[in-house]
Amino acid sequence: MSTPYPFTALVGQDDLRLALLLNAVSPAVGGVLVRGEKGTAKSTAVRALSALIPEVEVVAGCRFSCAPGAPDPACPDGPHETGPGTSRAARMVELPVGASEDRLVGALDIERALAEGVKAFEPGLLADAHRGILYVDEVNLLHDHLVDLLLDAAAMGASYVEREGVSVRHAARFLLVGTMNPEEGELRPQLLDRFGLTVEVAASREPDQRVEVVKRRLAYDDDPEGFAGKWEQEESAVRARIVAARDLLPSVRLGDAALRQIAATCAAFEVDGMRADIVMARTATALAAWAGRTDVLAEDVRQAALLALPHRRRRNPFDAPGLDEDKLDDTLEEFGGQDDEPDPDGDGDGGGDGPGGGGGQPPQDAPEGSGPDAGGDQAADIPAQGEPSDSGEQKAPAGGGEQAAARASEPFRTKMLSVPGLGEGAAGRRSRARTEHGRTTGARRPRGALTKLHLAATVQAAAPHQRARGRSGPGLVVRRDDLRQATREGREGNLVLFVVDASGSMAARQRMSAVKGAVLSLLLDAYQRRDKVGLVTFRGSSADVALPPTSSVDAAAVRLESLPTGGRTPLSAGLLKAHDVLRVERLRDPARRPLVVVVTDGRATGGPEPVALAGRAARLLAAEGTASVVVDCESGPVRLGLAGQLAGELGGTAVTLDELRADSIAGLVKEVRQMPGLRSNSRRVA
Repeated sequence: MSTPYPFTALVGQDDLRLALLLNAVSPAVGGVLVRGEKGTAKSTAVRALSALIPEVEVVAGCRFSCAPGAPDPACPDGPHETGPGTSRAARMVELPVGASEDRLVGALDIERALAEGVKAFEPGLLADAHRGILYVDEVNLLHDHLVDLLLDAAAMGASYVEREGVSVRHAARFLLVGTMNPEEGELRPQLLDRFGLTVEVAASREPDQRVEVVKRRLAYDDDPEGFAGKWEQEESAVRARIVAARDLLPSVRLGDAALRQIAATCAAFEVDGMRADIVMARTATALAAWAGRTDVLAEDVRQAALLALPHRRRRNPFDAPGLDEDKLDDTLEEFGGQDDEPDPDGDGDGGGDGPGGGGGQPPQDAPEGSGPDAGGDQAADIPAQGEPSDSGEQKAPAGGGEQAAARASEPFRTKMLSVPGLGEGAAGRRSRARTEHGRTTGARRPRGALTKLHLAATVQAAAPHQRARGRSGPGLVVRRDDLRQATREGREGNLVLFVVDASGSMAARQRMSAVKGAVLSLLLDAYQRRDKVGLVTFRGSSADVALPPTSSVDAAAVRLESLPTGGRTPLSAGLLKAHDVLRVERLRDPARRPLVVVVTDGRATGGPEPVALAGRAARLLAAEGTASVVVDCESGPVRLGLAGQLAGELGGTAVTLDELRADSIAGLVKEVRQMPGLRSNSRRVA
């Protein structure tokens, strides 16, 4: 086993280290979500934490880590007698993004369960993580059905495995730690709220600190054991401090004044539900215990708010997480009380022994500029350069020059757009597909391990052979060849590729604002339906891939917000660029079906025969069975209908901006029209 990087050797990242240590002191805090750019020691810090967690007492031979003093009465390996157990290190279990459901929750031997009535159960990762750490790297890329299982286990403290009436239950209480890069997509709100704390990390912009990071990493790579040995004294000190804080935790007093501050803060920032209040209370208590105090102070409440509230304030994927610290300070001051802030040392500092007043920071100082706010992306809040302050319409200049970016109008709920046919892509909420979850539509022989038993089909397959198999009792004699896998139909996520016209004909400010609002609405719909998105823009003489296909719809929103307009309309270049993007993406993710959304008024200018070139490019996409929809942005009393003609060449459907709204009664088209080329492709996929 490789030597982990020492936790105390991490440079900077104070909030990250503090959040992990607080969960080590009090697992009831609810885990940590670490958000940040690549290469910021997210995974290194989590793996280093496992060496600091105190050992656990377990029943000898129990695969489910039952505590000797209070074994789980429903343990599949039980019943256990109470008595002395054995000590072992707390486990850190990693959940791969591509793990199967059986690997996560465990698997039953269906054949033995039906034929012998035996609950032969092979534990999964949730059983391994019981009383330890469950770490999910790239948690935002985890499949929805695995997210649902994690939510259930985290909420109930137990995992249930059920297969056609045969069920097994075991305890599953663990510290949930996830890391993610927001550029690759956001988490579902349900899972986001399940994490107790969240931390934003970014690489330091201080040269001295970056030099120290490189020095330590090189030293560790050259001699991991020797490097870890140099930090053993610091590691032992932190380990002992965690044990002391755990022992002190039951004695910490959370007074009424601190509770009022917690409740007032959650109300002031309009967080949903009551989980935030509970998490803040537990975090503030853990902060006091970490500082060696038995009273919760105002600075503990403030630090708890900074860790527990930012991710609970997101109303949609375009909102950046964070708190207004001035508003936080005003709220704490307004609802503060003196009765809960004793000063046992009489030195006026409230009794803290660590940096930050509340004693909450890990035992290491960090240079300025290394915190989570350093270098943060504020692009969504910065007006585009040169944008006028008035809201009046601005016409495109006569020469077709570039204009500053227009602000998007308010998003709205859009009509459902889906890909025809039956796919087999990643689970989502847009188009019909064969999935692991959904309504049962039939049965087939299993390909590999059986995951969803079709009981009626299995009994029907086994029934004719009972006499030949010598059946003499009431039980059904089942062989592996009799087992049938249930086929289910649900919904898949698609690749929604936006091809946006940013030329001079779209440059009227009110029109471009409406267009951006429509695309933002479609992006929000793609987020809710678990799609990947991509963005191609065309203007002037060429087309650009503004955003390669990704799960990060908020990244697409940022690129769209700063999109300038002006110049000619190279429609053919935009369609050909979309064709190139789809060709590459089919090699990377062949099961995910694309939906091309072309946002344009249909005009094509620039170069020889621009209209004919656009028609040929559209027919190229149609020949490959690409589902498409054209959002017609043409406005004014005289309408040329060019977008409708383009939709005909693509073999898709044209909808106006008004018809795109879910509450509109003007549009009658709800889905993409199925094309002859797509019908053959759908049969091949099905």
